[in-house]
Amino acid sequence: MPRPITVKIRREPGADDLPLPTRMTEHAAGFDLAAGVSGNTVLKPGEIRLIPCGFSMAIPHGYEAQVRPRSGLASKFGITMINAPGTIDSDYRGQVHVPLINLGLKKFTIERAMRIAQMLILPVPAVKIVEVKSLDETKRGHRGFGHTGH
Repeated sequence: MPRPITVKIRREPGADDLPLPTRMTEHAAGFDLAAGVSGNTVLKPGEIRLIPCGFSMAIPHGYEAQVRPRSGLASKFGITMINAPGTIDSDYRGQVHVPLINLGLKKFTIERAMRIAQMLILPVPAVKIVEVKSLDETKRGHRGFGHTGH
């Protein structure tokens, strides 16, 4: 098993009652994120809201946080993220927010401390971009957007 990395987390003012990012099972990949809304917040069909999570963090250099929708909210209510997955860079120090959208047909109420998304901490490889005159040929070539099947 790889050695754990340390992610420092600071609660935002007024967020002492909110759970910090938490793995809900022993082998869960993601940490659940809680809504830091001050009171019940209604998300109308088609509406997008930036929902605070009540904490900021310091992700180590060489890593990122990916924020993803919760499958239960998406499949049961049509609540997902407008930019899934979202990326939090290692140099960001502001409060974590989740941009939720209601793709369902009914209003959805976000309650304080409700689990609204999940976050994974993942390595980011060092990448060097090199401009070239041509690329290696492949069987697929330039075909995309549905050209490999249904």
